[in-house]
Amino acid sequence: MKDYIAPKNCLTDKIILITGAGDGIGKSLAIKCATLNASVILLGKTVSKLEETYDTIQGLGKQEAAILPLDLNGATEKHYAELADTIKREYGKLDRLVHNASLLGVLGPFEQIALVDWDEVLKVNVTAQYMLTKAMIPVLQAATNASTIFTTSSVGSVGRAFWGIYSISKFATEGMMQTLADEYENSTLRFNAIDPGATRTSMRAKAFPAEDTSLLKTPNEILASYLYLLGDESIRVTGKRLNAQ
Repeated sequence: MKDYIAPKNCLTDKIILITGAGDGIGKSLAIKCATLNASVILLGKTVSKLEETYDTIQGLGKQEAAILPLDLNGATEKHYAELADTIKREYGKLDRLVHNASLLGVLGPFEQIALVDWDEVLKVNVTAQYMLTKAMIPVLQAATNASTIFTTSSVGSVGRAFWGIYSISKFATEGMMQTLADEYENSTLRFNAIDPGATRTSMRAKAFPAEDTSLLKTPNEILASYLYLLGDESIRVTGKRLNAQ
C-alpha cells in the first residue's frame, strides 16, 4: 500500500484521534487527514507543538481540529475515561484511532537498562496504548466502522542488540494489535500496525545522530499506508502489519 493514493475527501465526516500529533509523523498525518476533510483530535504532551499543528489545519479552511493535551507517562485510567467521555459528548463517536506517540528510551546493553527507563518506555509505548484503546473501544463501536492503527518498528518483529526496551515495547505493541484483531474479528472494529521505516524525525535523529538525514524520507512521504488503513477501502483488513516504505 506504499503507492496508495487517497481519494479526495475520503475522510469526510471521520473523527480521527492521533497521539503525538505535535511533531513528526503524527503532525504530518494530522494535517493530511484534515486536507481530506476529517475532523482531527490532536493529542500530545507539548501544547505549543499541538498549537502549531492546529494553526496549520486552521489555515486550510477545513474542519476545525481539537487539542487534547495529555502526558502519556503520567496519565491514569481516570484521564482516559474522561477523554473518552469528552469525545463521546462532543462528537458522538470516534472513527479512527492512531497510536503514533512513542518513546525511544536509552539504547544500550540489556544488563545496563535502568528500571526508571524501563518503566517510562513501557508506560508510554505499551501501557498508555492499552489504557487509551480500552477507554476508546465503546466510542469506536459507536461509529459505523472503526480503524485503529498501532505504530511498530523493524525491531518489533526481530529483536536487535542494544535496542532493549524500545524493541521489547514494539513486540508488545504488535502482540496487542494481533490480540485485539482476533478478539474483534467479527465486528465493526479493525486493528492493524504500521512500521514507518527510516523517516526524518527527531526520534530517528536521536537513535542515529551521525546519519545523513537527507537520505531519509520525510513524514509526508510515508503516509500512504496510514491513509489506506484510515479509509474505508481497508474495511476488511485487520490483524495486519504494513511497512510504510
